[in-house]
Parts: sequence; structure tokens; C-alpha cells
Amino acid sequence: MKAPHFWSAGLDPKSREAAPLTRLLLSPLAFAYRLGVQTKLERAEPVHVDIPVICVGNLTVGGVGKTPVVEAIRTVLGSFGVRSATLSRGYGGDSKGVLRVVPGEHTAAMVGDEPLMLAATGESWIGRDRVEAAQAMQADGVQVIIMDDGHQNPSLYKDLSLIVIDAAAPFGNGHLLPKGPLREPVSDGLARANGVILMGDGDVPGAVTRSGLPVLRARLGPTKVVPTGPLVAFAGIGRPLKFFDGLKAAGADLREAVGYDDHHVYSEGELKFLHELAEAHGARLITTTKDHVRLPQPEQKRVLAFPVAARFEDRPALEALLDAIIFSARQ
Repeated sequence: MKAPHFWSAGLDPKSREAAPLTRLLLSPLAFAYRLGVQTKLERAEPVHVDIPVICVGNLTVGGVGKTPVVEAIRTVLGSFGVRSATLSRGYGGDSKGVLRVVPGEHTAAMVGDEPLMLAATGESWIGRDRVEAAQAMQADGVQVIIMDDGHQNPSLYKDLSLIVIDAAAPFGNGHLLPKGPLREPVSDGLARANGVILMGDGDVPGAVTRSGLPVLRARLGPTKVVPTGPLVAFAGIGRPLKFFDGLKAAGADLREAVGYDDHHVYSEGELKFLHELAEAHGARLITTTKDHVRLPQPEQKRVLAFPVAARFEDRPALEALLDAIIFSARQ
């Protein structure tokens, strides 16, 4: 899904780009959506499992960097000798039930792109029923579960809930779906959180300051040197421009950049177009690791991947936030 232009912040509310009539017509749907979320959360009785559960969620739709944050937290826990594993819904995959993701055995079409990407660097599970999946992970010996998304899913009790916010575009136009990008009112989401991870450059949003929650800063950075020579980039993520800007910042000789919707599945015709575009520039194709795992295997050999990781400004502060989880897991 590509975010409508009127979801952006800073637009003149009366301008054509802000689509005032469209927003007005969507107001009843946004109200109904808010009522549905609130009702679900109020009526829920979260199920406890006997191992700690960390939830890394967000308040808006679209990419804010949750999955790299999940990967970074799993790495920190591993450095303390804790067996942690990620739990994702498996969006975009057609596999049913609970499954431990195995690279080379599973594809993005089976398990979704993000779980497959996470499986390349650690233990990754999927399960649409979060409780069933958590119980299976516990039975398998996992010590800590790290949920990739699920802040608005109350079925499973969370011992630690972290909200990831894009510092450059925190809450869009401030309205709920479908009038804006918010999944729930900002104050409601922050009230159920234990901390905020602010990604990239930008001021701490006023709502976050008022919440009194601890704020950690993190940024996405490349884990490899940018390839030399001319490049043509493409990406089907929440904000493709962030990927393209990251390549340029890393020194890439970027000749063209093509953006697609989040979780986009590339057709033969689209891949043919991209290869022809690269050939016209005497360039190689490059994309995100999330897009790379969605490509057919022959294409994965022809297209470069540019991996990034979340780097925390204050890792000791992150470890302090995880201290109780680590202590519990090692008992």
C-alpha cells in the first residue's frame, strides 16, 4: 500500500494536496476504526506465557525501522547468553500455523519477507495466533520472545513494550486510519508502552516528552561498504526514499531510483524493466535486503542487496532497559 499524500504532516489543510474533502468523508470511518481498536483492547484478557515477551511496535502504518530494531535487540540478548527469537505474523506468506523459519527451505511467499530476513541472522518464528506461537516457542526452549509488531494486538501479555517512531515523520497528519496513518491515538499507544525508540534525526515529539517514557536514539546504517560503480536502486518498503537517501549518504553513484509499495511482489515485466533501466546506465541493480528475499532465486544472484542495521546511540541505556528481561531469562 502506498500512503496517500494527504497523510503527510505540514500540508495546508485547505490545499489540494491535503484533500480536505476526502479527509472529511473519511472522518466517520476513522471514528469507527478508533472505536474498534479501543473495544478490542478493553475487552482483551492477555495470556501470560512463562518466558518474557518483548514487543517492538509502532503507532503508524508504514516502515519506521521496527525490524532492524528487533534484530538489534536479539543481538544484545544473545551477547548475554540468552536464546531469544523473533515472532512475526508472517504477513505476505501463505503458511498456516506456527513455524520456525529456515533460510533456504522457506521463501518469502511462504513466510513473508521480514521473518525470512530475520532468519538470515538469527532465530525467527511466525504465527498468526501469537499465543499459540509463543507457547510453541517456549516449549522449544526459547528464553525470550521478541515480537516484530503487535502493539495493537492484546492477545499475548507483553513484559516490555517499545514504540519505534520515525523522528522525521512521527505521526503524519495526526489522524487515524484511513484519514491518516495512525493505528491508534498517540496518547493511548504511549500509555501502554515502556519506552520509545526514536529513529533518525529530528526532535522528540511533544507527546513523547509529555509521556515521561525513556527515549532511546537509533539510526539505520549500512553493514557493508557501498558497491562501487553506477547503480540503479529499487525498493518496495514503507518509505523507499529513506533507502535511496541512505545509499547516497554512503557514497553510492546512484543513477536512478524506483519506488514501489511496501511488500511489493515484483512481476517478470517489472524486473525486465529494471534490468533494462540499469543496462541503459551501464549500472547494476541494488535493493534492500527485505526486497531481495522477495525476488525469485535467479534474480537474487543478479541483484545486489544493501543491508542496514539499527545502531543505538547509547547501547548501555538499551541494556539497562532490557536488564529485567535478561535477569528473568537467565533464572
